[in-house]
Amino acid sequence: MTRLTIEHCVEFLFFRVFGFLVALTVLYCGLTTPKDCGDHMRVALFATCIGDTMFPDAAKATALLLTRLGHDVVFPPGQTCCGQMHVNTGYQPGALPLVANYADTFGDTSIDAVVAPSGSCVGSVRHQHEIVAERYGTASLCGQVQTVKAKTYELSEFLVDVLDVTDVGAYFPHRVTYHPTCHSLRMLRVGDKPLQLLRNVRDIDLVELPEADSCCGFGGTFAIKNAETSTAMLADKIRHVADTGAEFCSAGDSSCLMHIGGGMSRLQMGAKTIHLAEILASVESRVHA
Repeated sequence: MTRLTIEHCVEFLFFRVFGFLVALTVLYCGLTTPKDCGDHMRVALFATCIGDTMFPDAAKATALLLTRLGHDVVFPPGQTCCGQMHVNTGYQPGALPLVANYADTFGDTSIDAVVAPSGSCVGSVRHQHEIVAERYGTASLCGQVQTVKAKTYELSEFLVDVLDVTDVGAYFPHRVTYHPTCHSLRMLRVGDKPLQLLRNVRDIDLVELPEADSCCGFGGTFAIKNAETSTAMLADKIRHVADTGAEFCSAGDSSCLMHIGGGMSRLQMGAKTIHLAEILASVESRVHA
């Protein structure tokens, strides 16, 4: 069996297993009492590469939360990378098949919205896909991209702007500080939407992060190509996290949490990282009631 065939088999099995886990999550949510927020919608979960491979809990929490709010969540198995890494490193033509696949996978007219627990990947879909399609694709693809990007949302903006909800009924009795990621702030301009949601979480002790809008130093391949600079930026970020005395550092991008969490782990800080979606999906009080 060739390496390519093996990789395809692994990819096929992975997406089937991940889809099964999401289906179980959706089933569990359906057995809880949902809180209706806005019109009933059919929402496609875009898990993202890093969500698939390293942070599945963030994707599962997104599915759980949206289902609890009264919406149908589906997981299109054809999804793969959004192509951001290719574009950012100068391989725009290589991103074309990924852009086309995204448009095809999520272009189903029965899907009302596409939601991802990632400001970075949604930023790529909304701002880079159009550029790639116009330069290297067809007029038909450009039209598809325009349609699909218009219904693709980062989790917090979907909750606040589309569903018009800032209180999702979450409970998280811990001291938390929040890192607003670069793409969500500067590309998507989500503003304080994540903080609006966190402020309404029951029993949370939300502490402001000093110099919160400073980059954590990850930036994808930036951390590899500029390791010393990246490490210095990370040191500043985790020092600020430590100053808050928080038990958890949260963010809306798993890639940033991976970077920050790695630094805190090496320093044995004791604090942990957690995705925004996991906090919003938490209902400990109901579980232990």
